[in-house]
Amino acid sequence: MPATKHPSKSPKKPAASKPPAKLQLSVNPSGQPIFGQPTPSPDPIGFKNPVTDQKYQGLNTLGSVPQPRGEAVEPVLTLAQAYGPQGATKIQAIQRSGQIVFHSVGDTGSAKGPTTQSLVADKMVTDFTEANPADIPSFLFHLGDLVYYFGEANYYYDQFYEPYRDYPAPIFAIPGNHDGVVYSGDPKPTLDAFLRNFCTASAAQSPDSGGLLRTTMIQPGVYFTLEAPFVRILGLYSNVLEDPGVISAQSGQSGQNNKVLDNRQIAFLTAALKRVKTDNFTGAVIIATHHPPFTGGAVHGGSPLMLADIDSACQAAGVWPHAVFSGHSHNYQRFTRTVNNLQIPFLVAGCGGHSPLSNMRGTYRTPYKIDNTLTLEDYDTTDYGYLRVVIDAQTMRIEFHPQSGGGTTKTPNDVVTITLASHAVS
Repeated sequence: MPATKHPSKSPKKPAASKPPAKLQLSVNPSGQPIFGQPTPSPDPIGFKNPVTDQKYQGLNTLGSVPQPRGEAVEPVLTLAQAYGPQGATKIQAIQRSGQIVFHSVGDTGSAKGPTTQSLVADKMVTDFTEANPADIPSFLFHLGDLVYYFGEANYYYDQFYEPYRDYPAPIFAIPGNHDGVVYSGDPKPTLDAFLRNFCTASAAQSPDSGGLLRTTMIQPGVYFTLEAPFVRILGLYSNVLEDPGVISAQSGQSGQNNKVLDNRQIAFLTAALKRVKTDNFTGAVIIATHHPPFTGGAVHGGSPLMLADIDSACQAAGVWPHAVFSGHSHNYQRFTRTVNNLQIPFLVAGCGGHSPLSNMRGTYRTPYKIDNTLTLEDYDTTDYGYLRVVIDAQTMRIEFHPQSGGGTTKTPNDVVTITLASHAVS
């Protein structure tokens, strides 16, 4: 499906909202990462820093991609590292249980108030009250757009730290376009606040957390491999355009991209996929981008050149993912794409709390065959929700859980299961 066009003129930020003063991270005396608050508290009814840039209309200027820490071709973060001193114990427990469970969702930031983002965050927290410890999630992998509309530090308390104050596990993230975009005249570089909160060298107290205890995440960069038992997630940064997503210079097909971007993310993705083969890794391989390669959503379009970049890396490595996760389109969608006789689910989970939800371009009776390689299997444009993923040595099960069922409802609205060895979908 074709990408929608973005405006040709960059809007100016309203003068009422000023960039934050320079702040420093505070040292965490214990040296141990902290996740949720020790005592649950009621959801707020308003924002401390109301969003003043509702007239945001999108930008047409790409942002630079920061070098990862250490400048490795494949930056890697292990789940054990994220858990700090308790990492080895955590990994052993996952391995003994025979499975890993985690959450994934995008577009959680809400510019209109805390209600919708809290609905999803609160519902996810209820997944930590399971009778079987093996079913308790180990982390959340965020698909971008943590804050709206510009990626400023003063939005992080209201739109990230506060709604996830009771989430008792690590939160990893790839940036969305709103996390990287800066307004005209902003002295801060692209992704400044994201790097400060997600890519620090060690776990520290963020000045943006408003005194909440969650420490910063220690990702090596805005693109990286998250390595955990049974799964590797290869996260890419698809830049700041409203549409389309861009992860490379696109082989000279876009003059602007050639001037601003290089092919580091393609080299990263190729290297990560090749290491899957050389390591004889038999677990699930997931590629994550904020912008979806394709979407049936009415508001945002697909990214065919980005999909071509991903395909080129997969072909070069001789390895294809078991699934592709994206956000950006503010609803839930699930496709099955067939490549080399392999069935690959492509899921859009951009329904994490940003209001309003968006419609599809039409009404489809699913499964809806788009062409010989692509089928729209299911979608939901009426409910906020998130993905719950369960992976063992043989299969990956991806569930969509709507928030409307509340904390006592554990039944997903949509489920897909992938057999890891054969890439067969059921």
